[in-house]
Amino acid sequence: MITQHDQPLLIAEGLSKNYGARIGCRDVSLAVHPGEVLAVVGESGSGKSTLLGVLSTELAPSAGRVSYRMRDGRMADLASLGAAERRLLMRTDWGFVRQNPAEGLRMAVSAGGNVGERLMAVGWRHYGNIRAEALDWLAKVEIAGDRIDDDPRAFSGGMRQRLQIARNLVTRPRLVFMDEPTGGLDVSVQARLLDLIRGLVAELGLAVVIVTHDLAVARLLSHRMVVMRHGRVIETGITDQVLDDPREPYTQLLVSSVLAA
Repeated sequence: MITQHDQPLLIAEGLSKNYGARIGCRDVSLAVHPGEVLAVVGESGSGKSTLLGVLSTELAPSAGRVSYRMRDGRMADLASLGAAERRLLMRTDWGFVRQNPAEGLRMAVSAGGNVGERLMAVGWRHYGNIRAEALDWLAKVEIAGDRIDDDPRAFSGGMRQRLQIARNLVTRPRLVFMDEPTGGLDVSVQARLLDLIRGLVAELGLAVVIVTHDLAVARLLSHRMVVMRHGRVIETGITDQVLDDPREPYTQLLVSSVLAA
């Protein structure tokens, strides 16, 4: 018997995105299952961020479509959703962790307010309950409770990124998009953040699509990997298999450049 957990949560079919004569991504098809972490890797300009933008509906595809399994089990073509339905999806079922946390946070709103806003978007109204849940999530992402009324401008880069994660995960979404979530952070801060992300993803059973140029990040976090070059997917498979025995010369070059570094 096939359960809903065995069925894809997100399906992309023949996705292309052009910027005039320039190709962002071309003819990409993939599926993401519940609880699965899919890494999209490649050099700068390979099309991975464009693909993430199209998958998350931030960019309209030039061709192809993206379908998502709603909570009632139906597969919905995301292009057919109304603006209000798409916004609700982003506030409830989806999260988006951006490389620059300032783009994913309300910088003039307190840490607790950043987390609480997302709860209010799904119907929470009792101030005490919202604050208590915000405190719980600050603890989950290793931010001291006495910082709940501080705004993110007073936080370090690593703290801002952890707060952005709390803001996105507090509604327990089923799918989270991550765009270079450890980019620009010191190595020691990166390691701590990766451990935190890995633990929360496993605890909550999240499906994740993560874009990264860092193959070590992909190996640590993902189950499957998509390798992109010039806007196309050139290799895909189980992460360890792709990294330990890459088929394509480009993937071999990526892996060997990391080993040589």
